[in-house]
Amino acid sequence: MSDALDLAGRVLIALLFVGGAVQKVTDPAPVMQMIGTLGLPGWLIWPVALFNLVAGLCLVLGPGVRGWALVLAAYCAFTSWFHWQLRTDPWQVTIVVKNWAIAGGLLILAAQGPGRWRLFRGRGG
Repeated sequence: MSDALDLAGRVLIALLFVGGAVQKVTDPAPVMQMIGTLGLPGWLIWPVALFNLVAGLCLVLGPGVRGWALVLAAYCAFTSWFHWQLRTDPWQVTIVVKNWAIAGGLLILAAQGPGRWRLFRGRGG
């Protein structure tokens, strides 16, 4: 039962990142606009989308799950600050808290490992 729960948790977390990649590719304008307001070039959306896709797939399939979980936890913590808009859009603060919660789950995954059910077994479980 534990391995099934590990896999289900990894799939649910991975859906967030894979879905984010699909969203960025199919409708890039909103994210490009947000990136632009930060003074960054809009083309950064493409490497970020690729990162989201690869990281999400690696969480499910298994190569380096612990490492990917750590990197994604840092990514969630870092990107949460883009949503800290308490005065202009208080609902964005909810996204900050959700990002922190996802980072927490990813840290647990990094500490505990992916369980036995993964396609690729290698260093970094």
